[in-house]
Amino acid sequence: MDDKKLMTESELALDVDKLMEEFDSEASKVRKLTGILGKVTAVIAIIMSLFHLYTAGFGTLLSAKQRSLHIIFAFSLGFLLFPAGKKSRKDRASILDIIFAILVVIVFGYLFVFVTEIANKGGDLNTIDLIFGSLAILITLEITRRVVGPELPIVAIIFLLYAKLGPYLPGVLGHRGYSFERIISHMYLTLEGILGIPIGVSATYVFMFILFGSFLDKTGVGKFFIDLAYSITGHTKSGPAMTAVVASGLMGSISGSSVANTVTTGAFTIPLMKKTGYKPYFAGAVEAAASTGGQIMPPVMGAAAFIMADFTGISYKYIIAAAAIPAILYYFAVGTMVHLEASKLGLKGLPKEELPKLSKILKSDGYLLLPLVCIIFFLVKGYTPTLAAFYSIIISVLMAIVVNFIKKDKSFGVKEFFEALELGAKGSIGVACACACAGMVVGVVTLTGLGLKVAELIVTLAQGKLLLTLFFTMVASIILGMGLPTTAKYIVLATMAVPALLKLEVNLMAAHLFILYFGVIADITPPVALAAYAGAGIAGANSMQTGFQAVKLALAAFIVPYIFAIDPSLILVEDVVETAVTFIPVIDAIPVVITAILGILCLAGAVEGYLVDYCKIHERILLGIGALLLLKPGLLTDAFGLVVLIGIYLIQKKRQKNLKLVG
Repeated sequence: MDDKKLMTESELALDVDKLMEEFDSEASKVRKLTGILGKVTAVIAIIMSLFHLYTAGFGTLLSAKQRSLHIIFAFSLGFLLFPAGKKSRKDRASILDIIFAILVVIVFGYLFVFVTEIANKGGDLNTIDLIFGSLAILITLEITRRVVGPELPIVAIIFLLYAKLGPYLPGVLGHRGYSFERIISHMYLTLEGILGIPIGVSATYVFMFILFGSFLDKTGVGKFFIDLAYSITGHTKSGPAMTAVVASGLMGSISGSSVANTVTTGAFTIPLMKKTGYKPYFAGAVEAAASTGGQIMPPVMGAAAFIMADFTGISYKYIIAAAAIPAILYYFAVGTMVHLEASKLGLKGLPKEELPKLSKILKSDGYLLLPLVCIIFFLVKGYTPTLAAFYSIIISVLMAIVVNFIKKDKSFGVKEFFEALELGAKGSIGVACACACAGMVVGVVTLTGLGLKVAELIVTLAQGKLLLTLFFTMVASIILGMGLPTTAKYIVLATMAVPALLKLEVNLMAAHLFILYFGVIADITPPVALAAYAGAGIAGANSMQTGFQAVKLALAAFIVPYIFAIDPSLILVEDVVETAVTFIPVIDAIPVVITAILGILCLAGAVEGYLVDYCKIHERILLGIGALLLLKPGLLTDAFGLVVLIGIYLIQKKRQKNLKLVG
């Protein structure tokens, strides 16, 4: 099977754009504008990207100016591109949408122009401040409802009401309450509300990585990743399913959406999995679990890594270094379960002669890895993420120009360059809206001290016991993470759930990664399992069945965070004092990694009911116990778990041998 034939099958399998509209809530709402308004939005988007490129390379503006201008671009585009409701026209913006866009420019332009005067006032409001501040809150809630969905605005409204109604609340949640003027001032005129850290990160790091992703997409990296994964794994027993795991991990590492990743790679992998012999619900679940894992895979981690760096004060490069091993273990677990399922069903991979050759792919398209190698190099050398993305974008463009000149195929020209700028800006709208709205949640927490109160409640409920505190934090993270984009769920959880873990002296890095893991897992956890439902839709399977199967495949993500919360050596961190991180030597982490791998093998065998042969009930129970023991740090528990794994492996091998002799 040559490369051309492979991609033809991929393109014929399913229409990715239609799937995105059906299952990605953000993509399903966006208008396809034509005519003058279509050109206007394209120009605004291109100018937005050029502005961010310039500030990334030559220095950002004052924080308030950078953030307010970022909001002006994102919100204006949002009101023009996203209709108010299902009955609104999708071919053109209404007069109300245009009025909203103009209001955005006035309300946030006021902050941009009069930043010095506002700073000198020290929070005192005049009539204009009060009117504009009220409008800013309403505009932020409305644009987030349109773009992201109603869940986050509802959460923000509850928090705003909490700030006002504090005196009427019982017990530890009660507080003295704040006037409307104080709340509006805090949300609008300070850098702790709408213009807080979340939108600051969106206006710098996040935007640049989204733009970097759009340039990669235009140069053909998505197709390259799928072809690369297929050539490496297509011959294995698990075939297309393992391709889904590898390709989704590669795509997810630079993608900001579990659902978008599921649809993009799933359009190719899910039909192939079904054709190979996997049940539809299993095929959808594999893609959903693998795509969701992309949100915890460095370097982008659903854009949460950048916000985590600002929240913790820990360098971005240290965060991605700490996140690497747990993310690899997650994919190892999903891949192991996929392999065991294939073994159980007696499936076989495709003959190597029918697969694209790895050497041929690398020779023809290997240059596409250069921007990714460059961005990692720049980050390791100590460049800021913004500057690393800036230089990598420049390199990707120059690379495309040189390759086009050599190959003479004109696949990336001036048109594609401006399309990448446009797509990058439009792709940032959802993150910007979520960050601005989540900024109000953070603002209420800083104003009222709610984070510490919730932490006190969780610790009291858990009676000060670490495992119970971790469990309650996990449940809260999954619930709060349902239906929210990765950036928003991380922001909310970092302010609400992390303080509880820190009270029990959980490592700072481990605490933030812990809540991120469980917030992300909400994307495949029923009843609100958006990525799993997208996978089910592509596979033509039952949504709930696909969701529960995805949870089974991702069970490692429910256990690994407990390991590094109890023993941070899995994330290579010895200690975090203030913002200084002390890493342990990699060699010291090897024993923990090995026992974690063995524990995952036990877990996969228990879940799939198969190791080298079908498991009997008592074998599954023992494997489950062995998994927990191996995943729990300790020489005695590790030894017992290892004995269980080796014992059941030998028993099943002997049983297989006896069956062959009888046969």
